[in-house]
Amino acid sequence: MVVKINENYLKLKSSYLFVEVARRESEFRKANPDADIIKMGIGDVTKPLVPAVIEAFHSAVDDLGNGETFVGYGPEQGHDFLAKTIIENDYTARGIDLDTSEVFISDGAKSDTANIQEIFGIDNKIAVTDPVYTVYVDTNVMAGRTGEMKDDGMYEGLTYIKCNSENGFVPELPSEPVDIIYLCYPNNPTGTTLTKDQLKVFVDYAKENKSIILFDAAYEAFITEDNVPHSIYEIEGAKEVAIEFKSFSKTAGFTGTRCAYTVVPKELMGYDSQGNAVEINPLWNRRQTTKFNGASYPVQKAAEAVYSPEGKKQIRDTIDYYMENAKIIRESLTDLGLDVYGGVSSPYIWVKTPNDMDSWAFFDLLLNEANVIGTPGSGFGPSGEGYLRLTAFNTLENTKEAMDRISKLEF
Repeated sequence: MVVKINENYLKLKSSYLFVEVARRESEFRKANPDADIIKMGIGDVTKPLVPAVIEAFHSAVDDLGNGETFVGYGPEQGHDFLAKTIIENDYTARGIDLDTSEVFISDGAKSDTANIQEIFGIDNKIAVTDPVYTVYVDTNVMAGRTGEMKDDGMYEGLTYIKCNSENGFVPELPSEPVDIIYLCYPNNPTGTTLTKDQLKVFVDYAKENKSIILFDAAYEAFITEDNVPHSIYEIEGAKEVAIEFKSFSKTAGFTGTRCAYTVVPKELMGYDSQGNAVEINPLWNRRQTTKFNGASYPVQKAAEAVYSPEGKKQIRDTIDYYMENAKIIRESLTDLGLDVYGGVSSPYIWVKTPNDMDSWAFFDLLLNEANVIGTPGSGFGPSGEGYLRLTAFNTLENTKEAMDRISKLEF
C-alpha cells in the first residue's frame, strides 16, 4: 500500500501568482541589493491600524489577562456583539434586513471564498469572470470540478465569462447553463464596477436558473459612484440567490490582523440529488463549526471598533488617502498615453501594456528599469494577458516616486 495524493493538485500548472511575483523580486534583490524597490503588486495595505481600533484591541487583550473578563473559545460563527454591529451599519442602514445567524465572522474573505465550495456538490457547473481572482479557480481545480488546463490557459469544465475592454469590463451572462457564479465587485483585478442594473441582470438570471451567486464585495468601502451597490442584497431578490463575502483587510487595514465575514441568507436554497430544496445556511454553519474555531476575541473587538464614530472617521481618512494614490496612478498613466481602467471606486488600477508587450515582460521592465513591482495580468486568467495590475496601497510619497520613474521609461 502507498499513500495516494489528491491528483487534482497536479492540474495546477503554475505556482500561485503572488509566489511567482515574490520569487522574481527575490532574485532581483539578490542581484541588485541596493535597489530601492517600490511594491505596487500584492494588495497589502501600508498604513497602520487606526487609533480607535488599536484602543479596542489593547482593551480586549487586557480582558484576556483578567480572570473576571477572560474569554476562551467563542462561538465559531463569531460573537454576537460584532455580528449585530455589522448588520446595523452595513445592512440595516441600507434597508437590508438580516439576522445574526446569517452572519459568519471569519479570518478572511480569501479563506471563505476558498472554503465555500466545500458545501456544494462536485458536479456543479462553475462560472468565473475572466480575468478572475485566482483563488476562485484554483480551489475548484483542487476540489476536482475541472479537467486539465488547456493550451489557451482555461481549465476544462469551467465556464469563463470575458471581462475586457471590448465589453467595457461588464460581464455577459454565461453562454451555457451554470449552477454557481463567482462575481467580485468592485473587481479584483480590474478595479471596475457594476451598476445596480448591471448586477440585477445576474440576480434575475440566478433566480430563473436556480443558480447561486458567490459575491465577493471585499472592496465595497472604496466605492465612490452613486449607482454602484455596496451589497448585492440591495438588489431585489438577491437574498434568494446570493452569498456575500466582505472583509476588514483593505477597509480597515486588517491584512495582518485577519477578520472578515460571510452572509448566508436563510432564504437561499440548494438542491439534493432528488431535487428537494435544502437550506444553505445550516450547511455553512456545520462546515464552520466543524473546521473553524472562530476569529480571536481581541480581533473581533477591534473589528467592532471599526464602526464606532471615531473608527468610521479615521478609516474614512485612510481610504481617502489610498484613493488619492489611485487617482495619481490613474492620471499619471493616462498622461503617458496608456489605456487605464479602475481606480475610481477601487484601489486597483488595470493598465494595458504598451506596444502589445506581454504581461510578464511589462512586469520585468518595470522591475528592472523602474524598480517598481506590479502584478502581471496574465496571472488572473487568459483575458488578463496584455495587462498589469497596480495597487494604491502604498505611501503617497512612494506612489508619486513610482509614477515619476515610470514616466521616464521608453516604451
